[in-house]
Amino acid sequence: MSTTVNTTAQAPPGPLREFWLYFRENRGAVAGLIVFVLVCLMALFADMIAPHSPTQQYREAFLQPPFWAEGGSSRFLLGTDAVGRDILSRLIYGSRYSLIIGTIVVSLSLTVGIALGLIAGYVRGSTETLIMRAMDMMLAFPSLLLAVVIVAILGPGLFNAMLAISIVYLPHLVRLTRAAAITELGKDYVTASRVSGAGTLRLMIITVLPNCMAPLIVQSTLSFSSAILDAAALGFLGMGAQPPTPEWGTMLAEAREFVLRAWWVVTFPGLAILVTVLALNLLGDGLRDALDPRLKRQ
Repeated sequence: MSTTVNTTAQAPPGPLREFWLYFRENRGAVAGLIVFVLVCLMALFADMIAPHSPTQQYREAFLQPPFWAEGGSSRFLLGTDAVGRDILSRLIYGSRYSLIIGTIVVSLSLTVGIALGLIAGYVRGSTETLIMRAMDMMLAFPSLLLAVVIVAILGPGLFNAMLAISIVYLPHLVRLTRAAAITELGKDYVTASRVSGAGTLRLMIITVLPNCMAPLIVQSTLSFSSAILDAAALGFLGMGAQPPTPEWGTMLAEAREFVLRAWWVVTFPGLAILVTVLALNLLGDGLRDALDPRLKRQ
């Protein structure tokens, strides 16, 4: 009986438990995860949490300060903007747009990037050269400048901004997928799969791709935060979401002329972007520490 108990006690933890054991050692990553979960909950239950409609204008409360400042009111906890809309409600609803932007951008860029990266890593030759040179040309431009050019061609709007950001992030995911695929293709288990008669699609998608996902998950998390930041930058330039959409970058753009006399209309959207992006970056660092075998050994 005692032998059985000792064997059970010394059994190695499962993959998820092992991941959590390494992940929780990074306190910043845990804090980032908590903040990200709170943002997700805020976006999911925005209709119940927000005290006002994000587009309703209160004509008697133009540029009203937060409740703790002189002239503030508990009716508008974080004050109102230049047309009398509640800033807190717009921030809460704005979290939805930020999560939608990050999800769509990462999904598009990850899907296309994985496909091109696997093709380049498996086919090699002139196909690989063509794909990688195209990615190198895209990397030659600053990411935000390239996004601005694409949106200028397609026209301003939230969807076009997300599409432009997805294209901008393609090179990083293509190069990462290609490098990981080339590394895995030289291993014995891939050779065994080939010998057993696995076709090209089965070999790449079922055999190779799952073993390439660890760095891609980390990069996707970091791209999620960068997408929110770039979408806010495009919104600030007037090329992203258009008013009256309560997107954080658009809120900053609408508040530019009131920076000196109404600090709250700029400060709170800026803080929302800062906290969300910082939380996602910390989360990405924690995922890298938990998924990278070399860091585990250290």
